[in-house]
Amino acid sequence: MQENILCIDLTTRTSRVERDPELFARFLGGTALGTELLWKYVPPETDPLGEESALIFVTGPFSSLFPVATKTVALFKSPLNGELGETHAGGRLAMALRDANIDALVITGKSPSPTVLSIENHRVTFASARTVWGQSSSASERILREYAAPDGRKGSVVRIGPAGERLSPLACATVDGARHFGRLGLGAVMGSKNLKAFLVFGTGGPLIADRGAHRKIYDAIHDRVVSSNDMKKYHDLGTAGNILPLNAIGGLPTRNFSQGFFEGAQALSGEAFAENSLVQHMACAHCPCGCIHLAALREPFAPFHYRTTKVPYDYELIYALGTLLSLSSPSGVLALVDAVEKEGWDAMGLGSVLAWASEAFLAGVVGFRETEGLPLRFGDQEGYLEAVRRIRSGSGAFFRDLERGVVFCAKKYGGESFAIHFGGVGAPGYLTGENALITYLMGVRHSHLDDPGYSTDQKLLGHDIPLEDQVRSAVRDAQWRMVTNSLVTCLFARAIYDEKIVLEGLGALGLAWDAEKLGRLGEEALRRKYAYKIACGADPRRGAIPEKLFTVATATGPVDRERMAKRMVLYAQLVGLPEEA
Repeated sequence: MQENILCIDLTTRTSRVERDPELFARFLGGTALGTELLWKYVPPETDPLGEESALIFVTGPFSSLFPVATKTVALFKSPLNGELGETHAGGRLAMALRDANIDALVITGKSPSPTVLSIENHRVTFASARTVWGQSSSASERILREYAAPDGRKGSVVRIGPAGERLSPLACATVDGARHFGRLGLGAVMGSKNLKAFLVFGTGGPLIADRGAHRKIYDAIHDRVVSSNDMKKYHDLGTAGNILPLNAIGGLPTRNFSQGFFEGAQALSGEAFAENSLVQHMACAHCPCGCIHLAALREPFAPFHYRTTKVPYDYELIYALGTLLSLSSPSGVLALVDAVEKEGWDAMGLGSVLAWASEAFLAGVVGFRETEGLPLRFGDQEGYLEAVRRIRSGSGAFFRDLERGVVFCAKKYGGESFAIHFGGVGAPGYLTGENALITYLMGVRHSHLDDPGYSTDQKLLGHDIPLEDQVRSAVRDAQWRMVTNSLVTCLFARAIYDEKIVLEGLGALGLAWDAEKLGRLGEEALRRKYAYKIACGADPRRGAIPEKLFTVATATGPVDRERMAKRMVLYAQLVGLPEEA
């Protein structure tokens, strides 16, 4: 790593390169380094959508140098819940930043007009976005490819759709073909800065201290990725393979978390998609796995005429726009995914608010007056597609409000008891038990990616693990993920990047780390994130489990209030949260 931080000011249309070797030596890169930059450039009192806010994108020492080290970490203050915003995306961005000799990218200020940034090495060009402003995320990518480097090099295109332009806190940013900075509203922050997109190209190359050692480790990791079972699931069925196993144990959220099983699960299974709809596998740059699955959506637009679109799918999309809404038609789910993809929303966020709206309509909390005659009913594919069209067009106050998220809508219209969210973020798709719920509540991203809670729940189906051991295991894993997310590796490769491989990889790159130092990094990075959240007024200990979830059976049984309170206290102690005032 060259330890280069490229800082771009949209207000003054200037850029500069900063170097901070001590910061990189202490925090490596990725999520740990990005958190320190967040403290520096986005103090906790910052307005997430204000001109003084910033967007931070960070790679790590392993990025594009080892297999499946494909992610870029984005940090920002979230306009959805007003606290730590963090999301990771694959595609070609990490590779492009590496080629451009950029280890961290910081974007501040606000452009006076819609803008596209073109970043080639350390040279930044500011161009008008008039040709793509208002265009869908998909169309914008096709148009912006015209900006490709003249020698044919493949760079990376990061852009928002119309949802980000409208400053929807559910807006994401799409990277290249089908990867996303998905959750917590990064797209709205880009929109608030009049930043439609940025492109990254580079002509540099990686610097490797010991090429022989690097090659040996690279080959060992590559062999495990392609030849072992460590990542076979992700290549074959992808995460969509979770549908049937979760349904079998009662852990598949259905009809806004009313139950953990879905009668239409077979039709939405990874097996069914693979057999009937799958047309292409794709991979992020420097990944031999190929976990990205694309399905064909065939739609008639005139007699005997059809439009065929390649639509990405995975477990989270099928859950959020399928089982959560009680939709069992694969084509219906794909049509919703395609609409969400073009508009540039976070699919889980939009699915959560549509599920709330459906239950609110069913309960009489909202009615035809609010929906202007459109019924919102579980299982009604055409009704949901029409709702999405109305949200997109801004037709009616209720539909405009829906893209502000489930917390906003429940507070305005009622139905807070069945607004399923954690820390203001729509829930991930695992109704497995208390370990998953404590992850959503206490995790730094309110995500199933923060620790293996949902996996621990499933282990409880065959084993008796003391509660204290369950929580200790979750915290240890959360701390270790701070390490791998600082390198930055994909969490799909978490079984491969153990401590031994990580230390050998760092050594091959000339970085002198040991197990004790890695452990301290994980602990400190996690504490720094919690400190930022608390400074924003978001102490996880004051969060609450959605009341509805105390009345629903999970895969491991009912949720117990006393046990959950005990878990929260122990989790907070183990991660080192300060005593409450």
